[in-house]
Amino acid sequence: MSKRRVAYYYDSDVGAYTYGYGHLMKPQRMRITHELVSAYGMLDKMHILRAKRASAETMTRFHTDEYIEFLSKVTPDNVEELMSQRSRFLVLGDDNPAFEGIFEFCSISAGGSIAAAERIASGATDIAINWAGGLHHAKKREASGFCYINDIVLGIIELLRSVPRVLYIDIDCHHGDGVEEAFYTTDRVMTCSFHKYGEEGKGKGYAVNVPLKDGVTDESFRSIFEPVHLAVFQPSVIAGCLNLTMQGHANCLQYVRSRNIPLILLGGGGYTVKNVVRAWTYETALFEWFGPRYRLEVLPNNMEDMNVKDGSLDEVR
Repeated sequence: MSKRRVAYYYDSDVGAYTYGYGHLMKPQRMRITHELVSAYGMLDKMHILRAKRASAETMTRFHTDEYIEFLSKVTPDNVEELMSQRSRFLVLGDDNPAFEGIFEFCSISAGGSIAAAERIASGATDIAINWAGGLHHAKKREASGFCYINDIVLGIIELLRSVPRVLYIDIDCHHGDGVEEAFYTTDRVMTCSFHKYGEEGKGKGYAVNVPLKDGVTDESFRSIFEPVHLAVFQPSVIAGCLNLTMQGHANCLQYVRSRNIPLILLGGGGYTVKNVVRAWTYETALFEWFGPRYRLEVLPNNMEDMNVKDGSLDEVR
């Protein structure tokens, strides 16, 4: 494969935020990933950029004005008062706590994805990476599944200013419902989500859902994934019960890259920090002439592949 121009977005403040003790989402994984990427000597092979943080006004290109105002004001101390005034905003709770700096954290995530979209649309880069993005559950007026601002939707909206069509591919363990819902009524965005069985979306027209059972292996996943291609966005994280090795997950990225179409690569889920960091670092390395394969290996386990092997996988094509 020919070498591509890669833009890598990173804000050093992103790892300083915390959802709270014991919460599965750990923003420090972005900082650790950056340190590992640096240790492997990749930074001098990419354009390293710090994106302008998204303003409240920019976030309202998708989210409602009232919701963004709520996020800009909420703190752990006043959350109960604000929630009593705006009960439909799902921020208080185990999944989406009100933590210190919540709005700034969201502005970093969204700012990186919007800047990546701008750079891709301008033709200044072939591939843009924002590991702080990929928060695919956030809805227009509420938080969901650890996600407060849907940076992916904001990035796609920015792309649609310049390009006619965007294909969004989501290979997180969980259904990318927030993105699918946002673009469900348009034919300019096709959303395709590969996720664990039982989290199906509406799946109509330009929304493609591929629910999978526990234990899917590299080969099974490849046989399903490769018929779906031409991606511009591809959140890419190892998570849950999808039994993919790092190479199996990276195969998806390599396949999309081989199509020679501009690509934005985002983070998202993944809650075992050491594995997420290894995966993101490994996949960053795929855009260069080397790949730190052995030290970053995530080996498969002996989980049985519950996905059928009798040819019925063709049904999802």
